[in-house]
Amino acid sequence: MALWMRYEAGGRAGFGRLEGGTIAVHEGDLFASPRPTGQTLPLDAVKVLTPTNPSKMIALWNNFHALAAKLQQAVPPEPLYFLKAPSSFLAHGATIRKPESYDGKVVYEGELGIVIGRRCKAVGEAEAPGAIFGYTCVNDVTAAEIIQRDASFAQWVRSKSFDTFGVFGPVVATGLDPAALTVKLTLNGQERQSYPVSDMIFPPARLVSLISRDMTLEPGDVICCGTSIGVGSMKPGSDVAVTIDGIGTLSNRYE
Repeated sequence: MALWMRYEAGGRAGFGRLEGGTIAVHEGDLFASPRPTGQTLPLDAVKVLTPTNPSKMIALWNNFHALAAKLQQAVPPEPLYFLKAPSSFLAHGATIRKPESYDGKVVYEGELGIVIGRRCKAVGEAEAPGAIFGYTCVNDVTAAEIIQRDASFAQWVRSKSFDTFGVFGPVVATGLDPAALTVKLTLNGQERQSYPVSDMIFPPARLVSLISRDMTLEPGDVICCGTSIGVGSMKPGSDVAVTIDGIGTLSNRYE
């Protein structure tokens, strides 16, 4: 297993393997045999960036049995998803901002994120794991009251794509079995979500296979696997953290 991250130091972006509190700096392509430089940097001396720079973030709706049952939603026959704008992406430690144009409820959604490692189109489910580089933590922040504001058009993309609403990181972890993972979220130190990834309706390999039939997936793209029970609202001044053992903790403040 390895933990990969991107960072900024001295005004320049770089990437490397996180080993304790130290980054082993690498060069080349993160997704194609990156090479260690021999240089190391202390984690506390750099600015943490999003662990990849995705061309797109694809996010699932109604992908957990427990939440579907609570909401009395039927199990979907195929993945239901939307896209989050690249301008919404936010790294660990950065501040989630309340939109100036919106005064309604803003909610957190702790999720597992799949990180694509190679370009893929219409891959079979058996081949899909080979297209997955690793996994990351996601907070799919949502302006909840916008979604159904207009009866003629559900505004999923708008509600999910405000600047700073696409939070993921701090690392990409490789070599994990996603079915063994648990997603936990705390708000101001109090646990609000704790659910097993194994309850997923469409597990990672199936998601990659089915979504790749619709659109080409590029290295670094993130598929947010959807959330389960425990979603709630945040008030400005709140600290929110998503923890997945084996990956780490994605922490941000909402203002």
